[in-house]
Amino acid sequence: MKETRGKIFGVAGPTVMVKGMTGPVMNTVCLVGKQGLLGEIIRIKGELVTLQVYEDTSGISVGEEVISYGIPLSVTLGPGLLTGIFDGIQRPLEKIRAAAGGFITRGIKFEALDIDRKWEFTPLKEKGDYVGPGDILGTVQETERIVHKIMVPPGLSGTITEMKSGEVSGAEYVCMLEKGKFIGLFQEWPVRKPRPFSAKLPPSTPFITGQRVFDTLLPVAEGGTAIVPGGFGTGKTVVEQTIAKFSRSDIVIYVGCGERGNEMSEILSDFPALKDPTSGLPLSLRTVIVVNTSNMPVAAREASIFTGITIAEYFRDMGYSVAMLADSISRWAEALREISSRLEEMPGEEGFPPYLATQLGIFYERSGKVRCLGSDARTGSVTVISAVSPPGGDFSEPVTQASLRFAGSLWALDPDLAYRRHFPAVNWLASFSLYQAELNDWFGENVAEDMVKLRGRLYSLLQRQTELRDIIQIIGVEALQESDRLTLEAANLATEAFLKQSAFSEVDAFNTYEKQYWILKAIFAFMECAEAALKRGVYIETILENPVRGRINRMKDFANEGFQARAEEMMRDIENEFTMLEEK
Repeated sequence: MKETRGKIFGVAGPTVMVKGMTGPVMNTVCLVGKQGLLGEIIRIKGELVTLQVYEDTSGISVGEEVISYGIPLSVTLGPGLLTGIFDGIQRPLEKIRAAAGGFITRGIKFEALDIDRKWEFTPLKEKGDYVGPGDILGTVQETERIVHKIMVPPGLSGTITEMKSGEVSGAEYVCMLEKGKFIGLFQEWPVRKPRPFSAKLPPSTPFITGQRVFDTLLPVAEGGTAIVPGGFGTGKTVVEQTIAKFSRSDIVIYVGCGERGNEMSEILSDFPALKDPTSGLPLSLRTVIVVNTSNMPVAAREASIFTGITIAEYFRDMGYSVAMLADSISRWAEALREISSRLEEMPGEEGFPPYLATQLGIFYERSGKVRCLGSDARTGSVTVISAVSPPGGDFSEPVTQASLRFAGSLWALDPDLAYRRHFPAVNWLASFSLYQAELNDWFGENVAEDMVKLRGRLYSLLQRQTELRDIIQIIGVEALQESDRLTLEAANLATEAFLKQSAFSEVDAFNTYEKQYWILKAIFAFMECAEAALKRGVYIETILENPVRGRINRMKDFANEGFQARAEEMMRDIENEFTMLEEK
């Protein structure tokens, strides 16, 4: 598209009004003012064009020139993304830090990926092969763990006339098609346009987080969506970081959207030092971080989640399982509200724009498990887990309610649990998962035949615990029947031994499904033996003083390896202990 120019007519925070542009196009980027600040056209009204600028607009004056090349806001996709740290519009923060110091200098520009770096390219196609969109031309060993697959970009096809091998830089081509079409290591893609796929697949496998309350009680499917709402101090960021560290996904895209700088600095310092539990390699080798802290321009914050989801879709198209973590979607919505107010749009509930739910839907619907483009059969997935920060912990506010329309799982964080130091502070009665029915077959085939039944028993036990606590408030615990006291103690044991989990313990931070299953088995074995002893006349006080109860609570400190054998030994101990009680 041809170049168009205009003059600044007015400035209001991150929004700039321009006059004199001929043929402007919505959602294309512009260079604004003498410093060439990056902006995007978000409204065209007659001769007046409105931009949102992704940098601080202080110092810009009326009459400065604005240039548009008709190109949409895009990200560069290719080798070098992994281990990268970018801002909301994919500027490499490490290079900016080296050049500008602690803060981003206005107008500073760097290529997102190093085009001069050489990569060892291994071709998988030959001269004369016909290739279409999504076909894998060859591979690059990007990190020790991840093989980067160089694909034919969507919309491109033809017969190969030349194929390179060996060391290739980002500035060169690796493949030439007929009619002079070049394909390089890198490709550009507009952030607001979903990447195409062959077919969307139904949820059939769980997204494994290693957290017992999520995996067993409130599972999210691979390719699904989950939201984590909670007030200040309930542990949203710790949940997101724990999933980033321990989830069984191939790639992690972490978007710090409007969060405090000290939280993001902790991530940036921790991730390079952390080891991947599956491979033992540094966790950063499978991670891309997009950072847009609370002091950065709000327009870049609004773009950051689309930058993150586009990178996630790119790795999905290679056939990888990708976890997209957004912390927090409320800060993104606040940026949207600020831009909307600058545009003087009609406000909706609590000042958010009326199209808040539509924009959230556009983002969440880019998750999913898909059959990728290409002649080889491969599937990939993007699982979206976003934190929500409702003011005052009020889940009725617009961002939480709009997110609930698209979420398959709700992990509601409870301040009362957080104050009692129960983490993850998930209110299991206020939360839900819509994926349980779809995943029941997987649990029966891959964990245990009675896993779904145990989960149902756990739900019933926790529900009864809530009812009994309400009764205790009126009559006191001593007035309960002995069977109810036993039920209450079993529920408390399940809460402490199963639902409570330490994200800072090397042993307890990640639990396999085998470990989760056998902890549940041990809890219900204790309950069954205690109920049988109670019926045979053993006093409730004697049952509750049994030391085996404390040993069950410490089962989570056992390593994942060989857990079944130790759990079976524990269950034999439970039977022996209760046999001895009855004999006494």
